[in-house]
This record gives sequence, C-alpha cells and structure tokens, in this order.
Amino acid sequence: MKTLFLLLLAALFSPSGVTAQIAKNSMSGPYPLDIAYSKTTSIIFPYTIHSVDRGSQEILVQKALGLENVLQVKASKHDFIATNLTVVTADGKLYNFELSYCESPQQLTYTFEEQGTPNLITYSNSNDNQKNLMYGAELAYHERKKVSYKENANGISLAVTGIFIHNDLIHYRITITNDTHISYDIDQLRFFIRDKKTAKRTASQEVEIIPVWTYKAVQKIPAKAEIQFVCVLPKFTIPDKKKLIIELIEHSGGRHLHLELSNNKTDKVFPIPAFSN
Repeated sequence: MKTLFLLLLAALFSPSGVTAQIAKNSMSGPYPLDIAYSKTTSIIFPYTIHSVDRGSQEILVQKALGLENVLQVKASKHDFIATNLTVVTADGKLYNFELSYCESPQQLTYTFEEQGTPNLITYSNSNDNQKNLMYGAELAYHERKKVSYKENANGISLAVTGIFIHNDLIHYRITITNDTHISYDIDQLRFFIRDKKTAKRTASQEVEIIPVWTYKAVQKIPAKAEIQFVCVLPKFTIPDKKKLIIELIEHSGGRHLHLELSNNKTDKVFPIPAFSN
C-alpha cells in the first residue's frame, strides 16, 4: 500500500511543475513531505484551515497572512528527526503528513484538489468583515486598558500589554522592545497551547492557534526601538492543566523568546464595543 502511494506521488510530483496536485480520491495520508530550514513550503487546501497540530517543536507552521486555506511550513533546525503534521479543515477532513528534512525540496507548493471548490485561494474576509477586523484591531491597539506579561532575553523583550474580545475574536496587543544595537528580524511569532507538565516518556500535546490577521504587522525591530502590533486570533480558552505559549523566533539568529501564560492571566480580557456602520 505504501509503495503504491509513493508511486502515485512520484507521478504527480513531476520536476516540470511548480505545484504538486493531489486529487480528492487519492489515498488518505500520511502524505510524505520534505521541508527545509531556509525555504518555505506552502500547502493549499480546498477548505478553510481549522486546526494544526505539529508533532515536534522543530517544525514551524503558520497560516498565510490574509488567506484561509494556505499553510506555510518550514524547519526550525537542520536535520530534524522525522515527525508528523496534522491539519483539520472546515469540511471535517483530516490531513496527516510525514515530515522529513531536505535542504533542497523538489516541490515547494502542494495543492489538494476538490471538485466544486470555486477558487484555489480563499481570502480571509469579505469587505464587511474586513471593516470589523480593522475596527476591532484599531481599538485594541489604542485602548488604554492594559495588562503586563513580559519575557526578556538577550536585550529583547516580548510583552502582552492587552487582551481584548470582539465578535468572537481575541486580540492580543504585542510589544517587542529591542534594547540592543543590532536589529531584530522576525522569522516566526507563534501562539500554541501546551501541557503545563509532561511526565517522562509521555508525549506533550501541542495545538497551534493561527492568527486570523495581524494589525500593523512588522518583520524587523530596529536597534534601540519598540514596536507594537495586534494579533487577531479565533476565540479559544486555556484548560487548567495547559498554558498558552507565545513564541518569538529570530530569523538567522538565536535570540528566541517564549512567553508563557496560564488561564488565570488570560482571564483578564476586555470587551470591545460592537462595530456599527
């Protein structure tokens, strides 16, 4: 069975094509997928991505900004141990991938086809929803009410200064401060829920929460500068035995930060008034 599946993929992944297409009736996963440290692999699903679960912290994933059905994947270290990735989409389908390291993957874009899907790319919001997103994010950005949860390392500070709720979306106001003389290039800013404690020989379950949108998003923090922005996330809660991790990863550097929040901290959420035209 596995041999037959690999032969099918070999036929689909022709070197002449930029995109490898997987038909609706192809065998269920796991699908083998090669990813690299210095290149990003994109997976296009026929429906909106609802949840993502990584088998290892050595894998970085994020939903493409402004798109509902495109997942970007790359490695956080060279030659990681083979692991898996699970994605659930809005139609209730579960996709399971077997990830392996390859410095120069043959394919960087994979497309799952489904008959009846009108567009290859699904954009996140209609114009009306875009107005609501902008409204909520702007208020969260300027709101005077604040909290202060912070992590510092190597002259870099990552802080949550406000948590707000609007239309079943949670807005995290983030401040990054660079007190060094070297600019900071952001590779990844990730949100995920993880077990507080894990017994030996027990796998830690980790569920990533992918932002719907980022208001005033930046890629670089200049030297001796402070930048503020708002990450808009789908509504979620943190179980008692778990914690929210906000992970900041530097591109081509080692100044990484992990800010941990328990549910008693994230309970302090401020409402944002409803938008009216």
